[in-house]
Amino acid sequence: MKGSYILVLFLSKRVKIEIGALGVLSFSKGYYLYVGSAMGNIGSTTLENRIKRHLTDSANKKIHWHIDYLLNDEYFLITKLYIVPSLMRLECVIARAIKEVSDSYIKNFGSTDCSCKSHLFYFNELRKFM
Repeated sequence: MKGSYILVLFLSKRVKIEIGALGVLSFSKGYYLYVGSAMGNIGSTTLENRIKRHLTDSANKKIHWHIDYLLNDEYFLITKLYIVPSLMRLECVIARAIKEVSDSYIKNFGSTDCSCKSHLFYFNELRKFM
């Protein structure tokens, strides 16, 4: 299966995390929505396997994407997952729509391979997204 997904994360307290080349970033308590995609046909590039990877215990995972740094942090918790099966790459379309309703975004997070400002968005209250 191919498509995009949205991970809804809750951060229970303010933290600072080093995110690869982005450096040390501060994250406020609240909700974060991360938009990703997997457009491959086999192995780790399929949507199912990408999502399984994100949901797997991070202790045994090599950090590959920006989101891995957050998933490795003890204070970030995945609370919801939205799956958007599609043969078209909709990741950036979804990210732009979420950006419009978010409280803020983390510049360049998860978007180093596209022209989006970010693929990680902050919400003080999740109901703004719902």
